[in-house]
Amino acid sequence: MNSHRELDDYQLIVRALSDRIVEAQTPIRVLDAVKWDDALRQTFLKHKGKEPPAVDRDYYAGRPLAFDAAAKKLEFQNIERDITRQLGQFSPVGQIMRRMCREYRMVIRMLEARGTADFGLISQELYGAASDAFHAGDPTLADLGLMFSDFLNNIDSRGDLKDEPKTLTAKDAVALLQSRLNLVFGENDGTIRVFESDGILADAAAGADYIKIRADALFNERDVKALEVHEGLVHVATTLNGQNQPVCTFLAKGPPSSTVTQEGLAILMEVIAFASYPSRLRKLTNRTRAIHMAEQGADFLQVCDFYREQGFSLEDSYGNASRAFRGSTPDGLPFTKDLSYLKGFIMIYNYIQLAVRKGKLEQIPLLFCGKTTLEDMRTLRQLVDEGLVSAPRYLPQQFRDLNSLSAWMCFSNFLNHLSLDRIEADYANIL
Repeated sequence: MNSHRELDDYQLIVRALSDRIVEAQTPIRVLDAVKWDDALRQTFLKHKGKEPPAVDRDYYAGRPLAFDAAAKKLEFQNIERDITRQLGQFSPVGQIMRRMCREYRMVIRMLEARGTADFGLISQELYGAASDAFHAGDPTLADLGLMFSDFLNNIDSRGDLKDEPKTLTAKDAVALLQSRLNLVFGENDGTIRVFESDGILADAAAGADYIKIRADALFNERDVKALEVHEGLVHVATTLNGQNQPVCTFLAKGPPSSTVTQEGLAILMEVIAFASYPSRLRKLTNRTRAIHMAEQGADFLQVCDFYREQGFSLEDSYGNASRAFRGSTPDGLPFTKDLSYLKGFIMIYNYIQLAVRKGKLEQIPLLFCGKTTLEDMRTLRQLVDEGLVSAPRYLPQQFRDLNSLSAWMCFSNFLNHLSLDRIEADYANIL
């Protein structure tokens, strides 16, 4: 990170408070705290998927948090109090930092509630629920998931859009992804590293300056392109841009509200870089549907059966279902983080569309200046003007030159006013 050199007194105060938030959140690792150990998977497979995983309150008690929850909540409360004392009640940057402190306290409360009903309820507060609508009268996330499933079923029935065979090993994928990212981030300074890892649930996961590839996973070139765009050009880039902030260092770290923005931005990037594909969209849609099923009372075995019916193996079905129930119990409310992908995509898409409509294009690249949250975007514009936030250093080409994106959104704004049902009826004789 940049040094304190050449900062004025006010900037030094903001920087010190920001650094305290970054330091305080360091031991909080949500996914590590909620994940299930491999022994559960092995037992589940041994019993041929007939018995739910033995996960309850006591299970999590045997896997204590890596920090003192009470002391950590107090630490964030003290930081929040000092932000108000030193910056005032109405400081824009202070309001962002105070909200982050409150979010982290809520995250800790959620982790303390692992294995109880409160876990799922707090998860919904932080990440939303599948039954949430975007606006009054609009479809919910669950509706969106079902709609996408119908479209994907129509595509599947064609039979000629199947995925290419996954012939790349993790080692192959690491080499290919590293070479592609070197073109973006530079290869001489070691800005970003790609390596194999055993301990992750997903095929890949991004850290501050690295991407881990699951050692036993197989890939094709389309998968690697999606990882390049999703993990590299968005997740790693926004982390590095946050770390390059001279004052607002908190932008390098993301509370749950930024997860929605991050994942939405990553999915949007996949779409506009032509890196997405039907089976990948199916994966995101299934995650939304699985969470909605659990919210409606389905248990782990029922969600597992939902995946089995789509042709997934018992082992893959277990892995997919466990994403929805990690942190909870096999018959409890779900962990709703995986709603962030589709929810974030819709929210980011709408934001960019409105920015183009109102001629505020300068707002759009600021989505990449760190782990941002949509509700903070107007404030971030102000903080850039005040010299508290730096413009993003690493920016995908699609956001560096906004010509094509703006043209697309202009057409999109118009098309949104057309009735697709009416068009479908009119086109019935030619399609």
